[in-house]
Amino acid sequence: MDPEALWAPAERPRRGRPPAHSRAEITAAAVALADAEGLGAVTMRAVAARIGAGTMSLYSYVPDKETLLELMIDEVAGEHRLPPGPSGDWRADLRHFFREQRALMRRHPWLPAALPAQRTFGPNTLAALEHALAVLAPTGLGAPAALEIFSLLSGFVASHVTHELAQEAAAGATDRAFHDAQARYLRSAAVTDACPKAAEALTVPGGASSPDATFDRLLNRMIDGLTATD
Repeated sequence: MDPEALWAPAERPRRGRPPAHSRAEITAAAVALADAEGLGAVTMRAVAARIGAGTMSLYSYVPDKETLLELMIDEVAGEHRLPPGPSGDWRADLRHFFREQRALMRRHPWLPAALPAQRTFGPNTLAALEHALAVLAPTGLGAPAALEIFSLLSGFVASHVTHELAQEAAAGATDRAFHDAQARYLRSAAVTDACPKAAEALTVPGGASSPDATFDRLLNRMIDGLTATD
């Protein structure tokens, strides 16, 4: 893959018959397919069928599936609603940025699994990164440290969303009897001193909170820890 060629502005079409399809159309079809059926369903054959093209003809627009994945990631990164610039309250701005990132990943549940394979930053991804680094500028951290914080917080959001979605799916697949049996098991572990600390942590009520409130609480802890100075 050549990043310069991949992200170069599209050339003007030459004279003659216009191309039947476009890279943008193919990318949009791949995103829609991943949203509907998961990342594993995205194959060159499946995307070609979705736009009514032959599989081999797709390779004249996108050379391979790895390149298609890069295009998909940058395409959805363009949905990240970025304000015109930092407000001056870097903590509030950082919280807003990663709340937006969480919403983006929940709209596209395949995205957390796709990000580790990302090899190059497209224009939309770079715009999001530029904004996040501008938000972190008032902390006084150097560019390498700010980039590390961005990466760690993005990784936290991806992991959290993956966990959220898995828990939501599991909640729909389990019944009340399972939860009652789980509670009895943990209480017995606490009584027998087999794992008292773990049993206490898992059984002591912590107060119900919404998914949004839970995410905000964990995000604040991450921000506080990662931006603390020695």
